[in-house]
Amino acid sequence: MNLSRKIGFLLTSLSLSSLVVVGCTQERNFSETSPQTQPPSTPVQNRPSTNVPDVPYVPTPENVVNQMLELANVSGDDVLYDLGSGDGRIPITAAQKYGTRGTGVEINPELVQRSRENAEAAGVDDQVEFLQQDLFQTDLSDATVVTLYLLPDVNLELRSKLLRELQPGTRVVSHDFDMGEWQPEQVIRVQSGARQHTIYYWVVPEEIPENLT
Repeated sequence: MNLSRKIGFLLTSLSLSSLVVVGCTQERNFSETSPQTQPPSTPVQNRPSTNVPDVPYVPTPENVVNQMLELANVSGDDVLYDLGSGDGRIPITAAQKYGTRGTGVEINPELVQRSRENAEAAGVDDQVEFLQQDLFQTDLSDATVVTLYLLPDVNLELRSKLLRELQPGTRVVSHDFDMGEWQPEQVIRVQSGARQHTIYYWVVPEEIPENLT
């Protein structure tokens, strides 16, 4: 191979290598920056209904369920709403132990079906119901107790809805996550296996502070 042909071959190879490097760099940079280009979360009042869960399904341990219900002092006179109800264990346990009427709100249809089957197996399907709904679209006005195990940002979005729709005196209990500036009346820790869980307890006040609306 003469000198000119060698030079031409080397230039062609370098050009192709440069294109490959540039392409890989652009692909990597897109994957790194694309999460930052996501639109901001939609405010509650304008939030569209969706069939996509905001929160992954993570079951609440039974001893934590019991502590949540005890902290809320639930009874047979209560109407309990569990938001993001998963397999239905909180409303079912409340119905079994205290005779509480309950509604579970869950967007995953498979979990709703499992909850209904669990309620029937527990013999409390006449006391509890499970709705396949977006919890932000659910009317909570007849609740006397609300339980939840969501995520910090979902709790903050939900706060104004709770304070707007719930009657004064309604008890709210959250597993692991607080409500920002809405200070809880009680906070307790519960050990379950190797992990410590936190339970937050609020009572809806007669007058809602401006910073919470």
